[in-house]
Amino acid sequence: MTETFELAMLPGTDPATNPYKPPLPPLGVHSEVVDGMLFERNVPVKMRDGITIYVDLFRPEGAAGEQDLPVLLAWSPYGKHGKADNLWPPAGIENGWISRHTAFEAPDPVYWTKAGYAVCYPDPRGSWLSEGELRHNGQGEGEDVYDLIEWLGTQDWSNGKVGMTGVSYLACIQYLVGPMKPPHLAALNPWEGFSDWYREFCYHGGMRETCFVERAARNLNWSTTRTENTAENARLHPLHDAYWRSKEVDLSAIDLPIFVVASWSDHGLHTRGTLEAYKAISSEQKWLLVHGQKKWRHYYTPENVVLQRQFFDHFLKNQPDTMAGWPKVRIQVRTQGSEGQWRDETEYPLARTEYRPLYLSAADGALVDNLPAAVSRVEYESNDPDAAATFVHTFAAATELTGHLKLRLWVQSDDADDMDLFIALDKLDASGARVPFTFYALYDDGPLALGWLRASHRALDDARSTRWQPVHRHDAEDPLPRGEPVPLEIEIWPTSVHFDAGESLQLSVKGSDFFTEDRYNLAFARHEDLRNHGTHKLLSGGQYDSHLLVPNIAIGEGTPE
Repeated sequence: MTETFELAMLPGTDPATNPYKPPLPPLGVHSEVVDGMLFERNVPVKMRDGITIYVDLFRPEGAAGEQDLPVLLAWSPYGKHGKADNLWPPAGIENGWISRHTAFEAPDPVYWTKAGYAVCYPDPRGSWLSEGELRHNGQGEGEDVYDLIEWLGTQDWSNGKVGMTGVSYLACIQYLVGPMKPPHLAALNPWEGFSDWYREFCYHGGMRETCFVERAARNLNWSTTRTENTAENARLHPLHDAYWRSKEVDLSAIDLPIFVVASWSDHGLHTRGTLEAYKAISSEQKWLLVHGQKKWRHYYTPENVVLQRQFFDHFLKNQPDTMAGWPKVRIQVRTQGSEGQWRDETEYPLARTEYRPLYLSAADGALVDNLPAAVSRVEYESNDPDAAATFVHTFAAATELTGHLKLRLWVQSDDADDMDLFIALDKLDASGARVPFTFYALYDDGPLALGWLRASHRALDDARSTRWQPVHRHDAEDPLPRGEPVPLEIEIWPTSVHFDAGESLQLSVKGSDFFTEDRYNLAFARHEDLRNHGTHKLLSGGQYDSHLLVPNIAIGEGTPE
């Protein structure tokens, strides 16, 4: 049975009026040699239905650019003429790391053409001056990527091998086209991208994200035709239905060589989805790097660009020794900020993980090793942004937590039939002061981990859930019975952190976002369409087995750097 829905669209905004980009070059093919590259602008490429999109191509100048070139495709709707050198200063990209030709979240064409590659920046269907209407993700966009890959792989100057790389949207699109298996697609390098539009981008725990998604819908509206109104579609589809299923990807069908880069530091956007993609991808040639740093800085850090080149040299240039000694998995175990030791592993999640319950004790705000015998409760005003319930566990010995976390929480509301719950984990030093971590691309004062759940969305997908990772169905709502305790299973996104003896883990629960001050106008995840009313009561002890399940890793195992 074919599922149908009506897609909300927006009339495009004149691309020439964008105040944040360089002036929009007019249509018409233009070629020039600049900075050692042959730069061809607005090359037309026809899609299978006759629609023309326009791409920019960069090749080495002279004879080196005329034959046997592997191609890097950076598929992005943000404007192939928009450059990354005007990113926020807190992003941490240092002078000299990228050239003036580098598009937002994309590989630097000056570096890659010098390394013997061609680079392609397209304006997808319906974006900027390309024909057609822009549809975000889904089968149609995937087919367009397929068609461009096949065009690139059959040009006279191409060696027939195309790779994809880039951050965020440029990563997400790789999950979409990979399962389609275009013959000339040879390798993938997604660098932090969500893979579940509902659970990771538009709805967190069933609560609509009201900031970043709204901004994204506006940022993708530069078009001469129409663009998909993602923000409006999110409002129209509060449950996981046919609209969201149209954006699902079969990650298990990806069998290409793939170098996946994730971070512990992008909660609310990319952390979960990148790691879920790695877990699901079936390729026997897959590698994972997980860091705790700022994503744009990390992508362009010279030593990480070398990793990208080693990967693509191996699979696009048939250079067999470039990846010698690469571990299958490499993780950073954080201590504070962006700091932490690197360690090589053979798999993720770590097979030696011991999942340890820390039980909530509402009577004294503690996380304890054994379920308290006595029932106790704590409450807070759900609409007070400064009100929260906190629970602390101090480690008697050095401890590492790496991987998935879960909060089982007994809740009760006497005033409403729903609750919106926000969860944060923090590290406290030996004096009890909060230890800040890198967070969401630009920030230095973030948490260890975040979680969310609207209580009426508590039904689990039993086929996908595990003891340590609950996955919610989000296809129906089940109101809370007023005045009755109800257990919830809340997913907390993955993290990795080291605690010294005397340092503590703090769990906080409240009725609204923990982070609301957007100092850099980045538009990080916010949730303002809430259902809270009155007092939230949390129960622990006795028959109420509220606990935080943490992924304990024995200290001394593995190979630290």
